[in-house]
This record gives sequence, structure tokens and C-alpha cells, in this order.
Amino acid sequence: MDAPLKVEIEDGIALLTMNRAESRNPLDPEMQDALLDTLSELDAGQEVRVAILTGAGTAFCAGGNVRRMGEAASGPKERTPAQARGYYRWGIQRIPRLLEQLEMPVIAAVNGPAMGAGLDLTCMCDLRIAAESARFAESFVKLGIIPGDGGAWLLPRIVGFARASEMALTGDSLTAQEALAAGLVSRVVPDAELIPAARALAARIAANPPQAVRMARRLLREAWNNRLDTVLEMSSAMQAVAHTTDDHKEALAAMREKRKPTYKGA
Repeated sequence: MDAPLKVEIEDGIALLTMNRAESRNPLDPEMQDALLDTLSELDAGQEVRVAILTGAGTAFCAGGNVRRMGEAASGPKERTPAQARGYYRWGIQRIPRLLEQLEMPVIAAVNGPAMGAGLDLTCMCDLRIAAESARFAESFVKLGIIPGDGGAWLLPRIVGFARASEMALTGDSLTAQEALAAGLVSRVVPDAELIPAARALAARIAANPPQAVRMARRLLREAWNNRLDTVLEMSSAMQAVAHTTDDHKEALAAMREKRKPTYKGA
């Protein structure tokens, strides 16, 4: 069987494709481990400036593996509540924790249905672009469960409390255009243009000084959860570092000399 995650790196941009098209790319333990290992490695290496996450086949991510859920719910090895709690804490909940701490920006290129944990996975990313065929559903309630992966925290911050409540309590899906109107995605493109559009956006980000991008990403994430005075203090500290970088000096020199800058991440 092929690896659960396909990785292609070009010009400082990593295209990560969840590679279980036959089962609609579920976030099973193998996929979780692949995402965690790959994203951690890319972020630590700092050679990749932006990552794009998408799905193979016609779906972005079906969320949980329903077959395995059925086995866990009624099989001979049914989990106790304590075991189920650990399964989430040391399983899928590692992904939002990691994506919260990354410095490398991640773009979700949503090529088809993003259901349940699949929708929440898009919310863990920094930016979301949708193909016209994309669908989004906080569908946990349809299976008699709740968002166990952080969706109750993520979704309201992106679409607002009222819309998030409607999505979570009904389990109904949004079309790509409805997701655009709700602010869940920043743009909708024809299916065939999804990856080129995501690459073009990633290239615009990657063209900037890498350390400034990383610090800006980190600052935006921290600003979600902190008071203004705390964020201002962090901003001054990060800005002090940014002013000392060679890339800052290169940006100023290129502007004066009216030429294209060359950034080295230093």
C-alpha cells in the first residue's frame, strides 16, 4: 500500500496529498502519524516556506474512519470511556496542537467533501481555498458524537458563533459558495484550477522574507488567544528580532535600488 501522505517539494513549497482516495482520506491513526511526522519535519527544517494540504481523489477528507468507529462501538474490543478519552488525547488531538504551534504557514486546498474532522482539519490551517465541488460539514452529530478534535473551538472563531452553532447542531453541509459567504474559505475556483491557485498563493507568501513570515504567522496565532497588551509586547519583541535580520536589510536595499530582493532566511 502506498504511503498515507504523498509529499512533493518544489521552490520552497510542499504539496502534501492525503493519499487514501479509496476511503476518502480518513484521519485514521496512520494518516494522523503521517501528518504529524511530516509537518514537524518540514517546520523544523525551515527549507520549506509554505505547505499546501489537499486530498487524493474526489474528497478532501471524510473525517473519522466510520468502519473503525463501528468496530469500536459494538465490537468485542469496545473502548471504555477512559480508553476513548486517551484515544482522542493521544490521537487526533495531537494535530490541532501541532498546527497551532507551527511557524510554517499551511494552506488547505479543499478539493472535495471535508466532513467532520475533515472540516476541522481545514480550520486548523491558516488559509483555505475551495474547489467548486468542495463541501463542508461539521457532521459529528449525524453520527451521535461531538467534535472531539477541537472543532468547537476552531469553527466559531472562523465563521462566528451563530453559523458554527447551526453547522454543529444540524450537521448540514455548506457548498463551496456558501462556505465563501460564511468566511470559511477565502476563494472558490474551478476544480481544475485548485492546485495551481493554491501554488500561486503559496508562491506569493514564499516570496517574502521567511523569518518575517514565520514570526507573523506565530503572532497571528497568539493573537487569537491573548489580550491586546500581551500581543503588543510580543510584537515589540519579534519586531526587535526582525529589524536585525539580513533579509530586512536586503528588503530595504532592494527597494532603494528598485530591484527584486533575494531572501536567504537570515
